[in-house]
Amino acid sequence: MTAGAAGEGSGTQAVDRAAALLTMVVEADAPVTFGELTEATGLARSTTSRLMAALERTHLVERTQQGEYVGGPLFVLYAARHDRNAQLARLATPVLEAVAAETRETTHLGVANGGRVEHIAQVEGSYLLGAPDWNDVEVPVHCSALGKVLLAWKALDVPDGRLATPTSQTLAVRGDLDDDLAWVRERGYATTFDELELGLSGIAAPIFGPDDDVVAAVGVSGPTTRLEARAEEVGRFLVEHTERLSRQLRRGSSTKGPTS
Repeated sequence: MTAGAAGEGSGTQAVDRAAALLTMVVEADAPVTFGELTEATGLARSTTSRLMAALERTHLVERTQQGEYVGGPLFVLYAARHDRNAQLARLATPVLEAVAAETRETTHLGVANGGRVEHIAQVEGSYLLGAPDWNDVEVPVHCSALGKVLLAWKALDVPDGRLATPTSQTLAVRGDLDDDLAWVRERGYATTFDELELGLSGIAAPIFGPDDDVVAAVGVSGPTTRLEARAEEVGRFLVEHTERLSRQLRRGSSTKGPTS
C-alpha cells in the first residue's frame, strides 16, 4: 500500500469512527455517557475522547451539566430552517430552566408572529403564587415585557391607532412608549409594572440572531411585590443568559461556511 493510500485509509477510518459515535448519540433516547460510547463502539478511551472533542468543537454534540452527550446545537439550527419556533424553544429550554430556578418566577420564551407576541415555551416558577400559563394568552404587545423587547428592536411594529389601556399604569401615549423603548435598548432589557394587570409585572431580554436582529425574548413574570424591587438584578441576569443564547445562534450560523 502506498503512503497516500495508507493516509486515505486512516482518514476514512477516523471519519467512520466519528460517524458511529455521532450516530449513537443522536439516535439515543437519553443522553449518552462516555463509558457507554467506549463500550458500545469498542474504541480505546483516548480515541473516543479525541473524536468526541472534535465533534463537540464543531457543535455536532454537546455535554450536559452531568457530562453526558446529546446532539449539538448545529442540529437544532439546521432543523430550525424548517420549524424555527420548535427548535428555538428546544435550544432555549436550558436557559428557561436556569432562569426559573434562580428567580423562582414563571419564565417564558416569546417570538413575534402576525403582529403579536407568541409564547412558544414556558417553565413554571416555584412560588405558590405566580403567573398563569401564557402559551395561549394574547395581550397588547406594549403591555408585556416580551412585547416591549420585540417592539424596541423592530421585530414588531407599534400598533396603529389608540393604544389599549388595560390599567391606569399602561403607557397610553405613543411618545411615552417611544421613550420607554429607547430606555429598553439602552439598558438591554424591558420591564412592565402593573401595565397589563394591577399586581402583575414582567421583565424580559432579547435573543439576537446571526444578523443581529432580535429573533425572540426571554422573560419572567410574577407579582409586582416580588419583582419590582429586584428588577435590575433580574434584568441583568436575563441579559447574561440571553447573550449566551445569542452567541450560540451566531456560532451555529458561522459553522455553515460560505455558500456557492
